[in-house]
Amino acid sequence: MKRSRRTFSAEEKLSIVHEAEREGNAATYRKYSLSPNLLHRWKQQYLAKGLGGLKNSYKRIDPEKRELEEENERLKRIIAKQALELEFKSELLKHAQIDPSKKKR
Repeated sequence: MKRSRRTFSAEEKLSIVHEAEREGNAATYRKYSLSPNLLHRWKQQYLAKGLGGLKNSYKRIDPEKRELEEENERLKRIIAKQALELEFKSELLKHAQIDPSKKKR
């Protein structure tokens, strides 16, 4: 039997923390099948930053947005490469031009 990872919203975490304060930590651990360390961490986060500390810290990125960002980076690299090639070619043309005072006869 595979256990799936549970996720709690910030409001659910806050209510569990308050319940642990009212009813005791041991009863709350058993009721929600939580580890003592997890509840302790939630308490510390709540005391440090309030409700904002209980919100998930990772950002979910939309797959379409990620794909567009990757394409944008790829296109920027292509443009940079082309600009470098143009600059190199223009420098070569400047050096390759014949000086008018040194014409062959």
